[in-house]
Amino acid sequence: MRYRVRTPDGELTYSSMREVEMAYTYGLVGPDDEVLEEGKELWRKASTIPTLARARPERKGLAASQVLTILAAVVLGVAALALILSDSWPRRALGVTLALAMSALLTRVTYKAFKRPGTSQG
Repeated sequence: MRYRVRTPDGELTYSSMREVEMAYTYGLVGPDDEVLEEGKELWRKASTIPTLARARPERKGLAASQVLTILAAVVLGVAALALILSDSWPRRALGVTLALAMSALLTRVTYKAFKRPGTSQG
C-alpha cells in the first residue's frame, strides 16, 4: 500500500509503511508531517500513527560518553606529543604508547558512530 507524506518542503510518496518508518527514523519525516494512506481521505500527523510513534528517531549529535572519550583522546594526544618531543628515550617510548592509546580511543568512537541505533534493519 502506498503512502503520501506532506512536509513543509513538499510531498513524497512511499511504497510501504516500512519505508515511511525508515524515513521517520532518519529524520526525513518529522512528527508534525502529515501522512495519507492510499485509498483514504484523512491526512494524519506522523506522530499519531502507532508504527511511527514506536519508531525511535535517530539521535543527533554526540553522546556524553563520546564527548568524554574525545576529550580523553585530546589529552592523550597532547601528552604523547610532549613526551615524544622530549630528549629522553624512555619518555619518547611512553609518548608512542600514549599515541597508540589515543588512536585506539578514536577508533572506538568512530566505530560507535557508524553503529548508532536506528541504522540497522531487522
